[in-house]
Amino acid sequence: MNAHYTKLPAVLLLADGTVFHGKAAGKIGTTTGEICFNTGMTGYQEIFTDPSYFGQIMVTTNAHIGNYGIHADEIESGSIKIAGLVCKNFNISYSRKEAEKSIQDYFQDEHIVGISDIDTRELVRHIRDKGAMNAIISSEILDIEELKAKLAGVPSMDGLELSSQVSTKEPYFMGDENAPVKVAVLDLGVKKNILRNFAERGVYAKVFPAKTAYDEMKKWNPDGYFISNGPGDPAAMPYAIETVKEILEEDKPLFGICLGHQLLAQANGIGTMKMFNGHRGLNHPVKNIIKDHCEVTSQNHGFGVIAEEVRKSDKVEITHLNLNDQSIEGIRVKGKKAFSVQYHPESSPGPHDSRYLFDDFVEMMKG
Repeated sequence: MNAHYTKLPAVLLLADGTVFHGKAAGKIGTTTGEICFNTGMTGYQEIFTDPSYFGQIMVTTNAHIGNYGIHADEIESGSIKIAGLVCKNFNISYSRKEAEKSIQDYFQDEHIVGISDIDTRELVRHIRDKGAMNAIISSEILDIEELKAKLAGVPSMDGLELSSQVSTKEPYFMGDENAPVKVAVLDLGVKKNILRNFAERGVYAKVFPAKTAYDEMKKWNPDGYFISNGPGDPAAMPYAIETVKEILEEDKPLFGICLGHQLLAQANGIGTMKMFNGHRGLNHPVKNIIKDHCEVTSQNHGFGVIAEEVRKSDKVEITHLNLNDQSIEGIRVKGKKAFSVQYHPESSPGPHDSRYLFDDFVEMMKG
């Protein structure tokens, strides 16, 4: 299991000059990205493979990572998407019979660099106070000045277009081709569980690459359009904003999740912004103000829609609010069959509180 790798020293350097010394985890090497943290107690594999985390170094707040091993079914995409991992305990031995390999073998197979044995509580408090920033992990370069020079060349997440890097290169299908309802999915970094939720509801999905022209999707004659989650800055995606505008003009049912939510806002003249710290975890309370009930939600986003602009807009209305910070978690377009949420209704943070959104969208497509 390559246990000796965990004993080599490693360094984590943040853009503000803060340094943490720990042990190497995964592949020996160097990696860079924007550092962020996820408060989920379980689901590390789903986090690693979520395309929305592309370009980000993930800090896990749970003390043990890898303790239940790696299982092929528990992935959200075909490969690990995080740029690197920071954790307290990198558990190479695992307890689950169904697991197929250790986290160390998994990371080495996918060339992922990590660091363990650091005080993640101190690190998370630092990020929480100072905000999102770039970072570098290395288990091959331990010289801080050399690391600073490398880190200086890493671009900010603000203004980065990343969806086209994680999107499918060719269209593909999911579900039963004889299903009565068809949905066109614009893949900006779609999670597998979203597609499973459509298939389970008798919907046949065709998944299109990020930069597919609207006319190309329309040729397939779908009953509705889904705009997926994904990484990067929505304001740097004029091609996707234009596609959403064209779907709205046709007035076919449209549903957006996470990045899809931000793009629906942009298509209606509402701006988006980079958050000081994003929302990443499994226990964020969201109020559905239309139905007057609360949902426990899974979240993963570093950008959000500008709340004042949503409230001033005469084109959309607010459907969901975050109960922690009152940020906008859901909108629907007035006079159109289009709605979106900022959180992840397909995820299972324990409860399935938000799965009704898929049912609502399917009914809309059938109608």
